[in-house]
Amino acid sequence: MKNTSEEKTVISLDSAKAFSHNIINWYNKHGRKSLPWQENKTPYRVWISEIMLQQTQVKTVIPYYLRFMESFPTVLALANASEDEVLHHWTGLGYYARARNLHKAAKHIRDQYNGEFPTNIEEVVELSGIGRSTAAAILSLSLNKHHAILDGNVKRVLARCYLVEGHNAQSKFEKALWPIAEKLSPKNNIAKYNQAMMDIGSLICTRTKPNCNECPVSTHCLAKASERQAEFPNKKPKKTIPVKSTVMVIAKHGNKLLMIKRPPSGIWGGLWCFPETSSLDNINNVLSSFNLSATKTIPLEQFRHTFSHFHLDIEPVLVECIQNESKEVNETPDQQWYNLAQEELVGFAASTQKLVSLVKQIQR
Repeated sequence: MKNTSEEKTVISLDSAKAFSHNIINWYNKHGRKSLPWQENKTPYRVWISEIMLQQTQVKTVIPYYLRFMESFPTVLALANASEDEVLHHWTGLGYYARARNLHKAAKHIRDQYNGEFPTNIEEVVELSGIGRSTAAAILSLSLNKHHAILDGNVKRVLARCYLVEGHNAQSKFEKALWPIAEKLSPKNNIAKYNQAMMDIGSLICTRTKPNCNECPVSTHCLAKASERQAEFPNKKPKKTIPVKSTVMVIAKHGNKLLMIKRPPSGIWGGLWCFPETSSLDNINNVLSSFNLSATKTIPLEQFRHTFSHFHLDIEPVLVECIQNESKEVNETPDQQWYNLAQEELVGFAASTQKLVSLVKQIQR
């Protein structure tokens, strides 16, 4: 059986009950129950974890989550923090719009809900950075509210079980899966069921080499019955990723590095980075714009940073500088001297963090 956005998958009540029963039994025996956000569960704690886990593996998230919750244990603590503090705790985790949206949503909760995380799904969906599935996950996992979820792992399980055509970038694929997710979601134990579905998708029904022998719903899986697991979800057509290049100017004066803050939108939005130029020939012009002059130039090893939609080849240059006598470089909200001797509470792009570490190594 193939399912398209024009066709509806028919699931009997008995089949749906058997499916959810098997999922919950699996969770009781094998499901993950001791992750940091599963302890002392609240909508706030689950919210932070759900946002961090978007496009990021659990093992990567755990240390970030622990540090984040130590610094921002409540919605109010997060709302009252500066954007630089929030981005600092996100440095290296990537997809920084997630952190900016968290901060924006926390301030909204502070101002509109007296610091109490809303428990109505329509109100949760209205918060920055939260879609339907994330809202459902927050409320079902923390409060056991009856809401179906449909994250990437759940999509894969359901697409294989019911041969739903499409890939994650297609709205028609998601549209076809939502009724299935809702039909299968049990009235009771929804928190266990939803957690198990995510666990099964990430641990058993993996993108490649799914472990069907360990799957509690393999008897429901039409892809397994026809040995077509690898076909679902369908592969997204590959696109040629363009390559861009930039020269990063690491202006060093004494023990400090000159940094500028990126605009709120666009790549590395709101993060602190080094000034950029298109050519090595323009380095002196860049320095001059900050009233600096070069005394020594040290080319560093080039490297590539990959975004979701393009590659960026970075050519970093360390430049020992002196400040022109006419005017010193003043710190502003969008310009600062970063002190290598102490950790500043600012958000770095991964490439900036890499270069700061490299400069520290050179100094030793």
